[in-house]
Amino acid sequence: MTAPNIAVLIPCYNEALTIASVVAGFAASLPGAAIYVYDNNSTDDTAGVAAASGALVRTAPLQGKGNVVHRMFADIDADVYVLVDGDGTYDPTVAPVMVRCVVDDGLDMVCAARVSTDDDAYRTGHKFGNRFLTGVVRAIFGRQFQDMLTGYRALSRRFVKSFPAHSAGFEIETELTVHALQMRIPSTEIPTAYSARPEGSLSKLHTVRDGTRILRMIILLVRDERPLPFFSAIAVAALVATFVLGAPVIEEYWRTGLVPRYPSLIVTVGLTVVAMFSTACGLILDTVSRARLEQRRLAYLAIPGPRRAPPQ
Repeated sequence: MTAPNIAVLIPCYNEALTIASVVAGFAASLPGAAIYVYDNNSTDDTAGVAAASGALVRTAPLQGKGNVVHRMFADIDADVYVLVDGDGTYDPTVAPVMVRCVVDDGLDMVCAARVSTDDDAYRTGHKFGNRFLTGVVRAIFGRQFQDMLTGYRALSRRFVKSFPAHSAGFEIETELTVHALQMRIPSTEIPTAYSARPEGSLSKLHTVRDGTRILRMIILLVRDERPLPFFSAIAVAALVATFVLGAPVIEEYWRTGLVPRYPSLIVTVGLTVVAMFSTACGLILDTVSRARLEQRRLAYLAIPGPRRAPPQ
């Protein structure tokens, strides 16, 4: 048995102000780990600063954090991956603890839940959006994680190489979390300090725009991973509308023997058909979803888990 190979993955876009300290912090916390910085079309000298700091610098031409993470997962081979943002807000000294959780406890994902007393570090809009979106995922997929959108995670090789990523932007954290919950992959969450960006460094996350995209991703994941509840909800909504519109038509027919409200009758029949088709779609797609989940599970199990380090 040999010590696990560790790769630190840092997706970057215009982080020249912070990337040197991030690389230095993880180099000190994880000696011997390969530190990769993937530059995502930065307009500043992020790549040059990262290279001068000792990182292995590569480029990812497709814009968006999700696209960069896809590229990293495809390109890099390691036993344990530490995925972290390049903005200098996360504590690198927690990384060895996260790696030990993966290796010693046989976990496949360890998330660093952000804890901050600095209002500048965690803006009100971002904090509210994270709580709301995390709450939606907890209600639908499981209550394991308190901070779904953290950008700091330790991942096993079998998680990374069996992860069917689709998102292009900041939705990638949602996709990682839902994948772990849906697959019931061994995971945990540990608290970590979260600091404010240094003066002059700007966040790339737009609260409303990216929050809307993340919410859209959650809806799509519910449709794909939980199709029966998703389409059943549509069917129930259609049936409720059918009752509201159809009750007066039926009442008048029984009272007078006439159906003067033909538009309401047509809409009622249409909504009934929608409810029937939604239920049928939910039942069929639920079977398909279960088959896809089993295929992903087999792909995950085909890859060996983390290797324990030899005793000292």
